[in-house]
Formats: sequence, structure tokens, C-alpha cells
Amino acid sequence: MTLTDKENRAIVTKFLSNKKVKVKGTKRPLRPLRSSLVPGAVVILLAGRYAGKRVIFLRQLESGLLLVTGPYLLNGVPVRRVSKKYVIATSTKVNVSGCDTSALKDSDFMREKKDKKEKGEEQFFEKKNKDEKKVYSPEKIARQKKIDASLLKEIEKVEHLKDYISTSFTLLNGQYPHAMKF
Repeated sequence: MTLTDKENRAIVTKFLSNKKVKVKGTKRPLRPLRSSLVPGAVVILLAGRYAGKRVIFLRQLESGLLLVTGPYLLNGVPVRRVSKKYVIATSTKVNVSGCDTSALKDSDFMREKKDKKEKGEEQFFEKKNKDEKKVYSPEKIARQKKIDASLLKEIEKVEHLKDYISTSFTLLNGQYPHAMKF
């Protein structure tokens, strides 16, 4: 006895109705950005290595993450991706129309896969050099300098903005971020 397609689907849905089934090729739609997150807004990073730093929001990537930069010359934050959950938007804005970030994609920020080596006794006890510094590709360095140059021109036009971005955000006792206006 053979079952029709309709009967097959009915059986499958009956047994899998309690379980989540991931269908290949489907993407979740991007959630809209907060109204305060517009390109050029100065945002405060809340988590990670650069927590407390003020950075400039450039645009939203395809994955929904935010593309931000320090500029690197002012506060040491390179071009990086950040989740919108971990930023506070301020009312300060910078003109980023002259900054071309259309070539940047999520894949540019992925780590390169290393070849897995077989670990033996010798490799286990081998001492690693901690003096080795991470070497960045010349493309990434050139990209950072190009973005920084266009942003620094705009930052110089606004009085005290350079100092504002250079300083870290901190809270003292009795200061509550939900009661502040940024």
C-alpha cells in the first residue's frame, strides 16, 4: 500500500508537531533598528573588550550586527561588528556620508580556520612563544586607515567631539543609566 504525498505530510506533522524542525534555506527577517541607531550616531559599547568606549555606528550588516569603529586613532577601537543589544545610543551624531563601507561584509570579520595538527606528547609539553604578536593583513590596516581618515575630517569640524569620543564612559555611585539622557 502506498501513501500519497498528502498522507505522508499528515503523518510527519503528527509525529513532529512537538519538535522544532529547521527548514534549510529559510532566514529570519532582520529586526528593525531602534530609532536612535542611525548611521553616524555615537554609541557606547556595554560589553566585550572595548566596554565603555564611545564609537561611531556606521551601518547595519546583513546578519543584523552593527558595524562600528572608534576611530582607531582616537580610542583604539578598530572596525568591528557589535550586537545592537550591547550598545547605548547617544544623541551625538557625526556625518558618515563620506565613509564608504559598502565593501565590508560579515565574512570579512570571520576568523581563518587553522589546520588541526595531531597532538602527541611532544606537542603537549612544547612551550609556546608568548612573544609572538598577531599580525594583521595589510588590507585590514589600509581599510581602517581609509575609514578613519574620512571620519576624522568630520570629527574635527565639531568642537570637543574628539575629546568626547576619546574618553571612556563610566558610572559613579548613585548614577543610573536609565535615568540619564544621552
